Amino acid sequence: MVEPAVIGTKNVITAAAEANVRRVVFTSSIGAVYMDPSRDPEKVVDETCWSDPEFCKNTKNWYCYGKMVAEQAAWDEAREKGVDLVAINPVLVLGPLLQKTVNASVLHILKYLTGSAKTYANSVQAYVHVKDVALAHILLYETPSASGRYLCAESVLHRGDIVEILAKFFPEYPIPTKCSDVTKPRVKPYKFSNQKLKDLGLEFTPVKQCLYETVKSLQEKGHLPIPTQKDEIIRIQT
Repeated sequence: MVEPAVIGTKNVITAAAEANVRRVVFTSSIGAVYMDPSRDPEKVVDETCWSDPEFCKNTKNWYCYGKMVAEQAAWDEAREKGVDLVAINPVLVLGPLLQKTVNASVLHILKYLTGSAKTYANSVQAYVHVKDVALAHILLYETPSASGRYLCAESVLHRGDIVEILAKFFPEYPIPTKCSDVTKPRVKPYKFSNQKLKDLGLEFTPVKQCLYETVKSLQEKGHLPIPTQKDEIIRIQT
């Protein structure tokens, strides 16, 4: 997972330099930002934060480790090759699917609707709409003053908040109501800043709309049974 990410990143930056492109917008991840156990829980997660590589390796979190070292390689290569680089760090992306298959991000929601997940985890997750991520890329490419990293996130919610929202919109599905870990205190969402993208004019889509559009798309793609008219009436009333 790590080697292709780093080598592939360097190849793209090199190709961009050889083609004299105006700017490269590098799609990184929140995984390169927030995986740091020593960070003060009251500290605002923003573009200055980086994941701890040793922590990622020790916990075998190769996804976050790969995202971090790939982004760092992009910055190093861009400086060496003289490429104008801007990076975007999206969180978990929701919204309508383009493809017919279910990706890992949307599976995070689908499992709560199919009955495969009987409980929800005592953890938090940051979310953003796929259209906001797409627009952010355009803004970063077309805005001459854009520079550095940009955290692309709308909300950080506990898994319990997610299932509550889903249950209100779609009560016809077997959405879990119990937490898998009731022995520990409820994990609090971390603080974050998306001000850099807001300053460029990006208006983030509310997470409730993200969730609603995600489920509707899963229905349209055949991954969820479409509710009956009776179920629709109940949903509208709630």
